[in-house]
Amino acid sequence: MRSLRLFGSVALLALASPAWPQASVPLPSANTRSQTAAADLAKRIVAEGKVPGVVMVTGVGNAPIQTIAEGRIAYEPVAARADADSLWRVYSMTKPITGIAAMILVEEGKLKLDQPISDFIPAFKDMKVLVDPAKDLTSRPAVRPITVRNLLTHTAGLGYTIITKGPLLDEYNRLGINPAQVNALMEPGMRSARAPSLEEFANRVAGLPLIADPGAKWSYSIGLDVLGRVIEVAGGMPFDQFVNTRIFTPLKMQASYWTVPQDKAGIFATNYMAPKLAADPGATSVWLQPPSFPYGGAGLVMSARDYDRFLHMLLNGGELDGARILKPETVRLAMSDLLPASVDRSTLAQMTADSGAPMGFGAGGSVYLADKPGGPGKGTFGWAGAAGSIGWVDPVQKLRATVMINSFAEQGFKREASQAIYTDLAK
Repeated sequence: MRSLRLFGSVALLALASPAWPQASVPLPSANTRSQTAAADLAKRIVAEGKVPGVVMVTGVGNAPIQTIAEGRIAYEPVAARADADSLWRVYSMTKPITGIAAMILVEEGKLKLDQPISDFIPAFKDMKVLVDPAKDLTSRPAVRPITVRNLLTHTAGLGYTIITKGPLLDEYNRLGINPAQVNALMEPGMRSARAPSLEEFANRVAGLPLIADPGAKWSYSIGLDVLGRVIEVAGGMPFDQFVNTRIFTPLKMQASYWTVPQDKAGIFATNYMAPKLAADPGATSVWLQPPSFPYGGAGLVMSARDYDRFLHMLLNGGELDGARILKPETVRLAMSDLLPASVDRSTLAQMTADSGAPMGFGAGGSVYLADKPGGPGKGTFGWAGAAGSIGWVDPVQKLRATVMINSFAEQGFKREASQAIYTDLAK
């Protein structure tokens, strides 16, 4: 299960500012992009054999997107060329999408940020907290209920198999609290333990003690997966259907999948454990079969073009091409620091230390609390995926960026890509 530990890979970017500033200097046009730092980086990482291919899609304001695509979706010479429509496992980049789905319901008054989630999942009514997580499962009553805000911001006291330790990790494994897919080889064992539905998954989680009181500590978690169940109860339809109908369809995101169609296998990137060591070949991927249930924390396969449309909507204050998903004020709230005032942020600070700026957390994504010189502006919002991908919006510079690779081993590339994109923006 070593590969599962990679699902907690660092996320770099996130949040919103009180206003939507005007666009700064546009990124270089397509006919000059071969001279850009981002293009040079893409060529280098492919030439060095670290990944077979990479796609970067960027946009400033409402100008046309700029696409840098290098290499192929797999190392085989017959593999399709990587481009803006290639499909990639975005893993935890699913989290901001789930967060925005919840904010749709907040805007409609069907959810409140500080509403107990037991209003929607009664099993969470009387939660317990571990007394000594390293010792045993002895617990005490939680001092406060888990709220929607807590699920959005990883402050519910929930764990993750990639970070949880001791007796609670044993219980997570026993009950199949592993809402993610790795490959066809591992899936039968994971599926046999995993709950068969989102409802059952949430109820199993509710039966386990918490690692901390809700609102006390930031801890990367399955909170966005549990939030999927809250969304389907409050929204009156299955979670994946809600996301599809309220976000993907109006935004014309036609290459965003919970299950990859068989006829798209030819453009689905292979995921790698190490250079040329395939973890999940695209042609036979576990993602070609339906998951146990839709995973709100790590469940989507998408194209860079599609993820860019999601980010473009956020950058525009909730609207794109005539389709309004949220009001501007709701987007600003979603991309603001939603962490409880007294929360322990030390783990978040450690996880995002290489961002170069203090970080908060919004609706499923991290938030820059200050400008980074030569980099993201205050209010930048986004999150990264375990297989090396990352996406963010920078309201100060009106920039959005999506970077796609699929390799558990190549975790530093997202940072290099961000630096290169801002270098080009400065030019």
